[in-house]
Amino acid sequence: MKKYFYENGKIKKSVRIIIFAIIFTILLVGAIYLYYNKPEDNVWLICIIRELTGYYCPGCGSGRASFALLHGHLYQAFRFNPLLIILLPWLGLYIGLCMFQWVLTGEERISRHIPVWIPYAVLTVLIVYGILRNIDVYPFVLLAPTKV
Repeated sequence: MKKYFYENGKIKKSVRIIIFAIIFTILLVGAIYLYYNKPEDNVWLICIIRELTGYYCPGCGSGRASFALLHGHLYQAFRFNPLLIILLPWLGLYIGLCMFQWVLTGEERISRHIPVWIPYAVLTVLIVYGILRNIDVYPFVLLAPTKV
């Protein structure tokens, strides 16, 4: 079985392309589903942290923001989750470049060149953002998911 999928210790390029196509298809189907189905109408797209504690997590509003973004409503998406809208292009670029490099070469070397402080900085921003968006004082109330 190993000879069908591996070559010189790496996953064969044809298998990598198939894996990429499967991942892309899943993401595309998810985007199409989200485009036609409002997150407010789905009971499965809820935030467990919000339901249990009453506080917004850093990801609260991401489903609604993604829905608004897919419909071209950038300002509304930003009001649902500003951090997601700020980080999404960078995260998409990073994942896209990593995936592209992995499909072509069988290795992903981009992560090795990222300074170690960047993941810690992003984690710190997520924690601080999660705290600030729950403070019920202006201007922090602007960070809570809001329908305009």
